[in-house]
Amino acid sequence: MIYPFSTPNQVTKYEVIDEVPKRAMVIFAHPDDAEIGAGATAALWAAQGCEITYVQCTTGSSGSNDTEMTSERIVSIRAAEQRAAADAIGVGDIVVLDHPDGELEADRVFLGEVVHALRKYRPEVVFTHDQYRMSGFQHRDHRHVGITVQDAIYPYARDHLHFPEQLVDGVEPYKVKHLMFWGTDQADVIVDVSNSVDTKITALSKHESQIAGLSFGSDMDRRLRGRHIEAAKGYGFEYGDTFRRLTART
Repeated sequence: MIYPFSTPNQVTKYEVIDEVPKRAMVIFAHPDDAEIGAGATAALWAAQGCEITYVQCTTGSSGSNDTEMTSERIVSIRAAEQRAAADAIGVGDIVVLDHPDGELEADRVFLGEVVHALRKYRPEVVFTHDQYRMSGFQHRDHRHVGITVQDAIYPYARDHLHFPEQLVDGVEPYKVKHLMFWGTDQADVIVDVSNSVDTKITALSKHESQIAGLSFGSDMDRRLRGRHIEAAKGYGFEYGDTFRRLTART
């Protein structure tokens, strides 16, 4: 049996990706996850004419360590921060699915929302959380986003008999070409983001309620850059963004 998506069983070296798609989508659990996970690549591609759409799956309503903060206040704060960060990256639309932070379920309602976004915006490449990361703790919402995005791409968005009620007003079934997971234990592709790391840092600095003190030259800036430097060792460029890629077979 031939499966429509595949990934190598053993990876010893990253494949360098330099092709820029016409449309890409970043699907993420909470405000700031998009910039952390794919901000440098999204910024690079946006600068080269790629249409970037964000799908934010929760409101970020639990994202504060301030004991005086309320969910209502933090939602509005984080929404403004996310729009500012997206503007810095060069993102067009932000689709907010409005699920409570920490209560996201990998159910049919959420699946249908993601399927509709894919069919409406028709991205060639989708970025999201790697649900199978084993090397450390990961937020439950992140895992549910990762598995739901993979399911939405195959087979649900592709096949017309899944969620047929969506197929109105020009919305049609759609087949994504590449799915790119960040935060992975098994990266197999890398993007040269030497020209866009500064933009990622600038965008992340907009999330002041979450990442206080991030500025050029700060300790946090150096730590973030260090990860990209480490990824790029041996590739002839300074900064790299790595992902685990699934590719649709034609």
